[in-house]
Amino acid sequence: MTTTSTHTERTLDVPGARLHYEVRGKGPLVVLCGAPMGVAAFAPLAELLAVDHTVLTTDPRGIGRSSLDDPSQDSTPQLRADDLSRLITRLDAGPAVVLGSSGGAVSALALAETHPEQLHTVIAHEPPLTELLAEREQLRAGTDDFVATYLAGDVMGAWKKFFAQADIDLPEPVMEQMFGGERDPQQVADERRWFAHELRPTAQWQPDIALLGSTATRLVVGIGADSGGQICDRTSRTLATALGIEPTIFPGGHTGFAEAPDTFAARLREVLRAG
Repeated sequence: MTTTSTHTERTLDVPGARLHYEVRGKGPLVVLCGAPMGVAAFAPLAELLAVDHTVLTTDPRGIGRSSLDDPSQDSTPQLRADDLSRLITRLDAGPAVVLGSSGGAVSALALAETHPEQLHTVIAHEPPLTELLAEREQLRAGTDDFVATYLAGDVMGAWKKFFAQADIDLPEPVMEQMFGGERDPQQVADERRWFAHELRPTAQWQPDIALLGSTATRLVVGIGADSGGQICDRTSRTLATALGIEPTIFPGGHTGFAEAPDTFAARLREVLRAG
């Protein structure tokens, strides 16, 4: 265990994995989770919230410093939800507010289905639930294609196909900067795991709308203000409609929590006060 002036780093053994997690601050528990994003992506937001909250962040199993017994194991929303449940139990500080973004939003929804007693509020920020969309078969085929492209060694080609399907327009120089040239080995390892073992189980997970609608947990579906027309804008709006709630707009785009943590934290505080 490593302690600094701002946070504590710890590990927790769970079935099939050893989770790296970090705890900041003191107060009501807020969990920030992604998939594949881990503690580094959420650190700026966590620091802002730790002024008056206990903030838990973690590297999802198989990502970053969270190791797996079996590296070939798929990362499913159910497994990641169980990991989050065990971490919340370890802290003994619930019921928790869980903000999940992207694949982490899917993890948070799975947690709301299986352990609602641990939760006060779940904020699902842009969950990529493509099975909710009418063109789900086309999207499945597209996903299979860019995963196969990546595993065949064409990294740039796979990312171009991915962003095209996500309706995200990234200029060529930005693509080159992000995915070309010399890259951090851990980033490459996490990326490969995401393509090979996490992307499909996450996007193709189907929420139990009736079960989610009957839980006492407050459910919020978040959408980035800059995400209009993108696939996660559409999946989020479809989910909100199915749950009978209005989506909640957050600053920035799909990764608004990392792009502008100050304004994102301010909006998150507004949402928490409204609950």
